[in-house]
Amino acid sequence: MYLLFGIFLFICALFICIGFFRKRCIIRKVCQMDICRKVCLLNEILEPFGFCYEEKQDIIMTNVDAWQRKFGYRTLFDRTASCFGMVFDCEPIFFYYRECTYRLELWKGQYGINTGCEVGIYRAPGILKPEQFDKAVFESVSDKEMLAIGMKLCHKGQKLFENTRYHWWNAGFCLGSYCEPENLTMQVSITFMNTEMMICFVESLLNMGYQKCDIEICDLTVCFVFCCPHSRQPRCRRCLRIRWQQWKNRFFCKLFLWITRCFTCTLDRILYLYFFLPAAFRHMFLCRRSRRQRFHRRKKKVRLRGI
Repeated sequence: MYLLFGIFLFICALFICIGFFRKRCIIRKVCQMDICRKVCLLNEILEPFGFCYEEKQDIIMTNVDAWQRKFGYRTLFDRTASCFGMVFDCEPIFFYYRECTYRLELWKGQYGINTGCEVGIYRAPGILKPEQFDKAVFESVSDKEMLAIGMKLCHKGQKLFENTRYHWWNAGFCLGSYCEPENLTMQVSITFMNTEMMICFVESLLNMGYQKCDIEICDLTVCFVFCCPHSRQPRCRRCLRIRWQQWKNRFFCKLFLWITRCFTCTLDRILYLYFFLPAAFRHMFLCRRSRRQRFHRRKKKVRLRGI
């Protein structure tokens, strides 16, 4: 009995020593890499997930050719987001333009261990009735229809990041930070293709409850602030689940910061986690990936059973 206990202690001590020296080797490896090599390596790692790294602001952003583009968007994704660790305020804005129904949606909140915001533009052929909005599948707009989307995210008045890009889904995430969605303020600017499209969008904003004094228009650019949503929030229906999910998000955020405490910037933290705990790294980015992909996989299985 004592022999088995001694062997167990020896094995534990051995694994601790191996982990300690392996950790030191990985830290040395990351520190010896130059900045350009780190950025290139991280972008290669993030590309399959549909993301890229922005060095100047130390944030994660979305690629134009991200794999999520082929799935489009629908209201069900917002309703099931909390199941995948995403707790946010969303603001879908529907408007009609040239025999098509457009969905321009805003998001801000907590995405797992990330604080971030998103702006996406989607379209559906034909003029849909309001009761069809929640059931319809909206496709991502083409390259010709992409808009210049600018956003500035602030947490309790303190700026986290800002960027402006021609995109169909512009997003930014601060890794390792935690917040409540209601404490975030998102300043949005959107430059439309022509005056007709801009007017259609502004009319939808006013119909939703936005005030004229809250909307600034300069040429084809519309600027407004997304703070308190004017639309009904899916997360309000599941208060207990949201609280539990936010508790987990806060816990894993602190755990991530503790594991990567030897570094301060997002670039080094992600690379260190990628080398030291690759399974945890994949889980960190798959939580955002799952919102659309898992739903489509489940939908496919249901169809096969029907056959």
